[in-house]
Amino acid sequence: MQAVVTVTPARIPELLLGLATVRPVFLWGAPGIGKSSLVREFAESLGLECVSLLGTQLAPEDLIGVPQIRDGCSVFCPPEAIARDEPYCLFLDELNAATPDVQKAFYSLILDRRIGNYELPKGSIVIGAGNRATDNALARPIASALINRLTHVHLEASSKDWLGWAAGNGIHPWVVDHLTDRPDHLWSKPPKTEEPFSTPRSWHMLSDALHSFGPALDEPTLKVIAHGTLTPAHAVAFCGYVKIVRSRFGIEAIVKGDARWPHRPEDRDLLYYLAESFRGRLVKELPASKEHLSASGQQTAYRAKSLLVQLAEISVEVAQSVIAPDTDGNPLLPAWFLVEAARDMPRLVEARQ
Repeated sequence: MQAVVTVTPARIPELLLGLATVRPVFLWGAPGIGKSSLVREFAESLGLECVSLLGTQLAPEDLIGVPQIRDGCSVFCPPEAIARDEPYCLFLDELNAATPDVQKAFYSLILDRRIGNYELPKGSIVIGAGNRATDNALARPIASALINRLTHVHLEASSKDWLGWAAGNGIHPWVVDHLTDRPDHLWSKPPKTEEPFSTPRSWHMLSDALHSFGPALDEPTLKVIAHGTLTPAHAVAFCGYVKIVRSRFGIEAIVKGDARWPHRPEDRDLLYYLAESFRGRLVKELPASKEHLSASGQQTAYRAKSLLVQLAEISVEVAQSVIAPDTDGNPLLPAWFLVEAARDMPRLVEARQ
């Protein structure tokens, strides 16, 4: 299912309060962005126990129950996990990954709030969640009859929401500080190949590993756990950031002239990270039009071109990444600065062609 309108995690409690208390809701979103956690926290806020059922681990009889003979008639007994006396939150996780037979078994539970003779206690709520087929995750088509029994909400990752949550939940300072500087690294689209990719969940996993290893964590081990949890490019950037934290290097010191670009081959990841930070600084400080360039802005532009020359002496490729467009081909730096950079450093332009 394609998202027409998406919402951030901060809006989910409000929406669920208005929707899930009257009708079943299906929460769509990419893997690892916190769907399950949001549902559990919402149930807790209402004082309801959250009972989770994984669609991928169910058979139809796990919902319908097994028959017993009573007064000569067969009666289906729903499982203990569902048949409760007190109201609760029934969370149908990975619902759209369930087999068609299991999805059919959910129909009466979702629409009529009952299975056989058992009816959910008044005050109970039903929430489903799942990934989209476009997320390269296990997902089966949902029949129109089931789609029409649910209100659909599409969740998107939000660095602002996640960082606000992380500040009070023990996330490692390196992770918080890095994502504060690079919020675009919080989430990346699931790849088509079998490799780690960045999500709020994977950053949380990395944070747990950093806490586990503690201050004695060495660089080779850091690379193992970063590349084992994050998108490869994000892992390189994070390792570069940690190296900055642990060393005398920093983009501020380089801009001021108190330090030079790291030039050792083993510092290449650090060099890439500093180049990205340098580009981000220029995007913020250089105006779109040269007419609006202040005296301090002129100094910044002059210093930036000088630093680009120094960076190109170490690596033309890294220097070119500073002036490169974004992934959609749109320039990030002002056109007037790119023209001047091309005039002063033609080999950078040649490297892009």
